[in-house]
Amino acid sequence: MRALAQFVMRGPVQASGVAAVATAVPLLFWIGAAVVGLVILRLGVSQGLTIGLWALLPALGWGVFGGDPTALAVLLQVMLMASLLRTTLSWERALLGGSFLAIVMGLTLPMMYPGLLDELVRAGVSFYEQYNAEVARTLGSDLETVIRDTMNASMAGSYLAVGVGMTMLARSWQAGLYNPGGFRTEFHGLKLSPAIAAVFAVTMVVGPFLGLNAMLLVWAAGTPMFLAGLALVHGIVGRKKLSSQWLAMFYVALVLLGPSLMILLVVLAFVDSWLDIRGRIKPAGPAE
Repeated sequence: MRALAQFVMRGPVQASGVAAVATAVPLLFWIGAAVVGLVILRLGVSQGLTIGLWALLPALGWGVFGGDPTALAVLLQVMLMASLLRTTLSWERALLGGSFLAIVMGLTLPMMYPGLLDELVRAGVSFYEQYNAEVARTLGSDLETVIRDTMNASMAGSYLAVGVGMTMLARSWQAGLYNPGGFRTEFHGLKLSPAIAAVFAVTMVVGPFLGLNAMLLVWAAGTPMFLAGLALVHGIVGRKKLSSQWLAMFYVALVLLGPSLMILLVVLAFVDSWLDIRGRIKPAGPAE
């Protein structure tokens, strides 16, 4: 991947070509988005958006003619978050922008892609009626509504999660080429401010009472807090100079425990925004 990043940074022709071709190839759209993010982060928003236009062409093709908005949605997420990160040098503001765009996408997807959602809903209803009839009977006529809201939120939330991942990949490429070790230090220090953490928490708790899609709000507000929780774990391991095996065990536990550990990470991220847990831990050696 480092070789790809080096090739992309040789010039606009290389960057435009890789971004356009990768976005046009199924399942490689994420590479195109990361390439655009790298150019934005390194060369600025103006040059990055110029390269992004070449990636937008195949992404629009998939969205308009292919009926699949994935490549377009992820590309827009990366372009927004990378631009905010470039101009503000703040992961917090980049994540806030990505969360806002995820909510907008969640509200517009049913209008722009009703056929796609209808297919997913029919598949979901059929699955529950066939393999989980008890849940289907309990929900009754609400089953289709619940599945529709869940599918809609999962699509918008997945676009946000992949967009965050590709923005981080672009940032790691930038650091690897021009500032070795910089991304590690930056990620270890990622922490939400108390105000933003409170906004995310209130969004998840209060939003459903306002008639909004609860699952969508959990995705939009929970993803940045989950990432901050991961950064807290990495930061503590780095501060104590622990072996990478600790991180390996942590990710195994994350896979096995799933939502339970995810919720714990979100809670820890909220607490960390107020108490600065990393700052209270004595480093094992010189502070990073």
